[in-house]
Amino acid sequence: MAAAVQEDVEVVDAARVRVSAVAAAMLVGLPARAPALKAGLAEAVPELRGDPTIVELFGASTESNVESFFRMAQYTLDVAELRPPSAAVEYARRLAQRGISSHALVRSYRVGQQRVLDWTFEEIARQEADPVVAMAAVQVMQAISFDYVDRMAEQVVAEYEAERDRWLANRNTVRAALLAALVDGDEVDVAAGERALGYRLRQQHLGFVVWGRDADGSTHELRRLENAADAVADAVGAVGAPLFVPQDASSGWAWVPLDAAVVLDDVALARVRAAIGRSVRVALGAPASGVNGFRTTHLDALRAFAVASTAGERGDAVVSHLDPGLRAAGLLAADLEAARELVAGALGGLAEDSEPVARLRETLAVFLAERGSYLAAARRLHVHKNTVKYRVDRAVALRGRPLEEDRLDLELALVGCRWLGAAVLRRTDGQARPERTGS
Repeated sequence: MAAAVQEDVEVVDAARVRVSAVAAAMLVGLPARAPALKAGLAEAVPELRGDPTIVELFGASTESNVESFFRMAQYTLDVAELRPPSAAVEYARRLAQRGISSHALVRSYRVGQQRVLDWTFEEIARQEADPVVAMAAVQVMQAISFDYVDRMAEQVVAEYEAERDRWLANRNTVRAALLAALVDGDEVDVAAGERALGYRLRQQHLGFVVWGRDADGSTHELRRLENAADAVADAVGAVGAPLFVPQDASSGWAWVPLDAAVVLDDVALARVRAAIGRSVRVALGAPASGVNGFRTTHLDALRAFAVASTAGERGDAVVSHLDPGLRAAGLLAADLEAARELVAGALGGLAEDSEPVARLRETLAVFLAERGSYLAAARRLHVHKNTVKYRVDRAVALRGRPLEEDRLDLELALVGCRWLGAAVLRRTDGQARPERTGS
């Protein structure tokens, strides 16, 4: 009996040593594993899609939590003494500000726990030859992971709830409720609504979303976005002050009143780009009139925002719902996996994420839009027609099929590449594809 007890103690001791060694190895390999982990978790939590700031914070929270977990396992730290990483706390606060359910917060921890344990069990099997010690090490690591996740989830949910209370206390609840009703298409008292908003609903509107590239979450950031909304209003020739509504500490919705004769052409968009500078991005809806127009131009802006968010930092600083191809890109962005399959199948070698191939895709898209005229395409691209012919020939060779074959898929895939960029293209560097990253 005593020998069996001694053997059990020895197995537990050996398992703890093995867990420490495995944790140390996982910490060394974490930088290589982190991109795939973050991308996989972002796909598994649908509430995060379409918001570059949230996705970026989620990635930072994930990596810092995994590192903290392995430190705890390596050095047998007391879980009661651990605090969530600062990135994890900020991620919880931003979810609260956006009104995203705390269930998404907890689910991200549980999904992350399973992914990390799967990797860890592979490492235990690789390091430990004794199956008894390996099984004991698995059990120890499972227990540590549940202790860690329970402790962290408890603390970040508390942060979430506190931030949600603060955020709601600081918002104009009447105004928020009215805006929600307008956006949802509910009937409202128009006169009372105009008084509450300080903005006329019975006029022509242009709705847009404005967000920062390098948001710091400060009060100064919100002032910068509000100033950007004013700059957009001036650039498009607004006939009154804009209505600006913060959505969190790094983004906002806005509406500006327009004269019915205003057209959002390339000249107007160029003025917007010049006005906002390099630190802010804008997604514009289509001008529309009246109470219903207040809603539809905003929904258009949200669709443009979703496309811009998917494209990430390489996307345009200013996008408009009226831009050719953006509506189709919005449909593709709604199902990225299907969009990637379409791009890969229709483009073949043209689906590569590189600058030279992007130039070939651009030339081919213009060539097709100009109905196969080398001369007309050359005029639009400001190059010689022989350059256009060379690029089109190269594009056809890379695609591996004639242009006439699956022409509709080809043109739709080119639209997807133009607007969604790296999110639907094949990477050539072995890294994970970035998911909806942006600002």
